This record gives sequence, C-alpha cells and structure tokens, in this order.
Amino acid sequence: MTIWLPNIDGQTGPRFQAIADAIEAAIESGTLADGTKLPPQRDLAYDLGVSLNTVTRSYAEAERRGLVRGEVGRGTYVRRHDAAVLDTVPGKHLVRPDTGPIDLRLNLPTVGQSADMMTRTLRQLSDQADSGAGALDLARVLEFQPDGSIDTHASAGAAWIGRLGLDVRGSNVFLTCGGQHAVLVALMAASRPGDTVLVEPMTYAPLKQMAARLALKLYPVAMDEDGLDPDALDAACRDSRARTLYCLPTLHTPTTITMPEPRRRAVAAIARRHDLTVIEDDVFGFLPPDRPPPLATFLPDQCIFITSVSKSLAPGLRIGYVHAPSRLQQAVRGAISMSCWMPPPLMAEITSRWINDGTADRLNTRQRTEIAARQRIAAGIFARHGYAADPYGLNIWLPLPGHWRADAFRLAAERRGVRLLTGDTFAVGQTAVPHAIRLCLGYETTRARLTEGLEIIAGLLDGSDESAPTPA
Repeated sequence: MTIWLPNIDGQTGPRFQAIADAIEAAIESGTLADGTKLPPQRDLAYDLGVSLNTVTRSYAEAERRGLVRGEVGRGTYVRRHDAAVLDTVPGKHLVRPDTGPIDLRLNLPTVGQSADMMTRTLRQLSDQADSGAGALDLARVLEFQPDGSIDTHASAGAAWIGRLGLDVRGSNVFLTCGGQHAVLVALMAASRPGDTVLVEPMTYAPLKQMAARLALKLYPVAMDEDGLDPDALDAACRDSRARTLYCLPTLHTPTTITMPEPRRRAVAAIARRHDLTVIEDDVFGFLPPDRPPPLATFLPDQCIFITSVSKSLAPGLRIGYVHAPSRLQQAVRGAISMSCWMPPPLMAEITSRWINDGTADRLNTRQRTEIAARQRIAAGIFARHGYAADPYGLNIWLPLPGHWRADAFRLAAERRGVRLLTGDTFAVGQTAVPHAIRLCLGYETTRARLTEGLEIIAGLLDGSDESAPTPA
C-alpha cells in the first residue's frame, strides 16, 4: 500500500499527464509537503492499475515541471517552490533586493518558478544539440530572421493569444521585445507625426514619453466606473478628428478597472462609426481567470491587439505579441524591423516551448495564486480605507484622505522606507489628477516585506505615523 494515492478517475487525456497533474495539485494544496518521498513507481502502478511505463513517464513529467527531484538509489522527492518556501529564501529565483527601501512602484509579477523552468529548458536545448536532435533548431535561432520571426514562434504566439478568447492565425501575429515595445510598434504603425491619439485620462506612463518622441498629441477621454465613457469617446472623435485610440480595457493601470462586455461592445460600435484604429493593450489579460472577451473580438478589422508574457510569467522574458488586421500588417512589420530588426529568436524559442508544453499555463496559474494571496493581505490592512483593486491584479489604487496631498504623502512614505507612485505619473495633459497612489503588490520578494510596506502606508493614512500632517 502507498501513503499517498492520486485520484485520476474521470480525468481526460493521457494517464501519465493526469498523474503529473495530481502531483502538482497535491503540492499546491499542501497535501504533499516539501521533501516528501513519492511512492515507488511499481507500487503506484499497482495501486492505480496502470503500467509501470505510465508511472515512469508521469514522474519524468513532474520532474520536467520542476515539481520533484529524482535521487539515484533513493527515490523521487517533492521539490516545492510555493510562496511559503520563497518567503524563507528571499530572492531565490529573481534578482530583487530583500533589504533596503520597500518598493511598491514596479508593476511586475511575483517571484515564481520561471528561473527553474529557464534552467531546465536551456538544459534541454543543450542536450538536444549534443545528441544531434536539436542542432538545426539551435542554428535557426542564431540566424537572422528576414521576416522578423520564425513561423513556429508566431504560431505559439497565436496559441497564447487564443487563451484570452481571441481566435487568430500565426500569420497575423508578430513578435516584439516585450509589451512596451509592442505599444511603440503599434503607435508607429497606426499613426504619423502630428496625429492625435485618444487615450484614457490616466494611462500607461511610458506611452506619454513615446508620444512625445513620435510627435503625437494625446487627447484624454473621460472614464467612469466601467472604463471609457462611450459618450465621451463619441464627442472626442468629433472634436479631435483622431483616428487612433489606445486603451487598457482589462486591469486598467492605475485604476484597476476591467471594462465589462456591454461597455466593450458600446466602445467598439463608436470605433466603427468613426473608423478608429484601436490599440488594445492586454498585457494584464492573463491574470484574471475570468475576464470579458478582448475588445478586438468586436473589432477584428480595426484593432491592433497587444499582449506579452512579462506580467504573467517573468518580466525578463522580453517577448510580446502583436496581432494586426491585414491593412496594418506591413506597417507593423516595418516598425519592428526599424526599431529592433527582430526579437531575440532564442528567447522566442524558450517562450514558444513553454506555451506549447504547458509550462506557461502552470506559471501563470501560480502567478494568480500568489497575487490573490497578496491582494488578501492588502484587503486586511486597508479594510477601513476605500480603494480599488481586482482580486488578481498586480496593484491597488488608493485615494488619499482630504488632508493629504499626493506628493506630500509620497515623500512621507519615502521617509519611512516605502516607495510608491502618485496619480500624476499617469495623468494625460490637463487632466484633473486625483490625490491617489498606486501600490504594486508583486515586486517585493516576500509577503513579509510587502506586509510591512502596506502597514506603513496604512499608518500614514490613519495619522498614527509621526510624519502625518494635522488634518485640516
């Protein structure tokens, strides 16, 4: 008899995959703790009524995922890397400071298993090259790509976009050096110097610098609790004669708003009426397990759709994806070629392998689990303060009480060792800037440091900190 027995009844797909999934689920739930020895393969095969080869393949798959480690002559042991373990080993997987000021400025994903997965994938590439099986692939990823990407990489990008509910073909997908580069490429493809681009009144901060460099004028369009206001968008189209709209419908930064489907349909109808080219930035789209269809679903011929792997997998994996309608594909291709020649094919190969073998989905799931836990920490600390957040979002948007001005609050927080961003960082033009702050929950390596930083902010809000001003 075995101590732990996976339940694979009713599971579809290969049995070895179901066993590996059960091992992963048991580790995530805490049923299998770090260092636990898995049952001998023959025993597990007997208890499950499957072949020894099936169990051998399942253990190999679990090891490939970084869940277990095999020790010759001793057996197979759980190799767990969840948040609790990471909290005891600060900075184990990503190079982020675990001392000094607590940084709540950077909207980056949490520490995860991506470094382990990268090590494993590079080893696989090396082993394939040594055996001769992958020599052609390695030569291919070291060569200049005349069209900017390899077909299999574009196909993987199409599959990744498909996870968001947008059915696209690889021939319409272009690779970029991350999401920020994708935004630059889209602006270059859809506009010319002197053009006006419609945007939300608070928007992705680097967009403002891009617009200045490209000689574009940004025109803010009012938002409400559901995102872009359709009537305001209609009026802005008439008043500005703009032909391009840039927006973040899912987990808008900094406000955290996700535009519901009826609002997306209304925005799409106005875009069609005014022949707008819409640049939909969906880099946060993989974080919520349930979200409305992309805006591009309702504007297939007018929308440049952008996503990446930086927010859902690892920020240093600089691969973004742009899906463009036929009329803009040549302009997108030209913008990529002019700005970077091509994204690094080796990085694109790693990303494609992760998408195709399920590694990307597993890393994304772990990302959701950890950020949801951090959102619960924030909810407990700010229970008495009104703020905006999504249960799976990387940041919260916190309005300040009337006696605080945003810049004064930022300076007070910095004196206490906490760094943050204020609303003016994201404001466009003469937009009335709310006295609010954005707090990013993913950058700090441990929950303990995050909790400390959030408690300092809460102390300032409560007036319990000695540096707080006297209320007016």
